[in-house]
Amino acid sequence: MDFLELAKARYSCRSFADKKVEKEKLEKILEAGRIAPTAVNYQPQRILVLQDKEKLARLSECTRFGWGAPVIMIICYDKNISWKRKYDGKDEGIIDASIVTTQMMLEIQDLGLGTTWIGSFDPQKIREVYEIPENLEIVSILPVGYPSEDAHPGEMHEKRNSIEQMVYWDTIK
Repeated sequence: MDFLELAKARYSCRSFADKKVEKEKLEKILEAGRIAPTAVNYQPQRILVLQDKEKLARLSECTRFGWGAPVIMIICYDKNISWKRKYDGKDEGIIDASIVTTQMMLEIQDLGLGTTWIGSFDPQKIREVYEIPENLEIVSILPVGYPSEDAHPGEMHEKRNSIEQMVYWDTIK
């Protein structure tokens, strides 16, 4: 599939079929995250993959989202190894983890699966429930699974600003 076609076809899936995701597909998704570019190639991403029913059920303690997906991926970065910009100390780990998440989302779409980026969660509760150490910063949650028959893009999916509204040539005035 052409990249722009893939990117346009991807939508926030919030309804999943009761069907197991094959290990081979999970490995491809994780490979997409592994090869993602990171600042100075430090590769601080850390990904917790949840498939156990009891562990999946505990997600409801951390967020109201999840939609019964058969797999949940929690994407973090290690603050101890992420690159910090020398001019102001800005930690680039959140950007690295965001790139990783995005590449995984596109691979998920390419494999015929669905997902959405969950950003609304209680990070301290996730840390407690899933025993995530303090050096790992939690950035996103991806529910992963086959879209249910009634899954569809939201009404705002195709609403986009024009190129002219977002691009400035040579000056940003």
